[in-house]
Order: sequence, then C-alpha cells, then structure tokens
Amino acid sequence: MSLCVVAGAKTVKLAVAAFTLVWTHSVERTPWEEDWIVTPEALIAREARITSIGAGMEMPDDAVFDGHMWRWTPKLPPLPRLDLRRSDVIPEGWKLCFASECRIIGGHEETADVVSLQPCE
Repeated sequence: MSLCVVAGAKTVKLAVAAFTLVWTHSVERTPWEEDWIVTPEALIAREARITSIGAGMEMPDDAVFDGHMWRWTPKLPPLPRLDLRRSDVIPEGWKLCFASECRIIGGHEETADVVSLQPCE
C-alpha cells in the first residue's frame, strides 16, 4: 500500500501501510500523536495519544492513562483523505513517521496551506 502526501502541485508517494502523525497543539503546546492504517480506499485511525488535557484537547470517556499519555481509539469513519492545514502559530508543522523514520510536513518552509494525506497506488 502507498500513502500520497499532496502539497499544492507536489505529490510524494510513500510505500507505507501504516504511519504515525505527530504535532504540537497550537493552544496547549503539548504533543498529540495519532496512528493510522492505509488501505486502498481510506485512512483508518487506530489510536490517538496526548500527554495532557486542555483547551480543544478533550478525549472520550474510554481514554486510558498509561502513566505518561492518555490513549484511545478515535471514533472516526474511514477517511478517503486527511487534510492538514498549516498554522502560523506552530511553525514546525507535522511529523509523519513510518518505518523508524520521520519527515516534517506542512511547516513554514512549505508553500501549500493544506497538505493532504491519502491512499494511492
């Protein structure tokens, strides 16, 4: 399976079946992490994690604290595309991690305001 990272007219194809998306919450300035699976038709959220709660960081009642992070399974339908909007408040953008490697996407060096993640062949 492959994941396409689309930023404006530029598309990067990555041969991955799963990935982790990491970013800093713009208000609370704490990390947020999500694990995703790539299928031929959609992206499926497997787990979300945060280190603390705060404004805009509410979690479901079934979230579990493991001593370091709150963890839960997001109740999202399979998504054909995940759009990430660049924020001037958080200049570093998102970290896209897979196979023991991380890449920064959507930071201030990026010219596109939206970076889309979607399954591709």
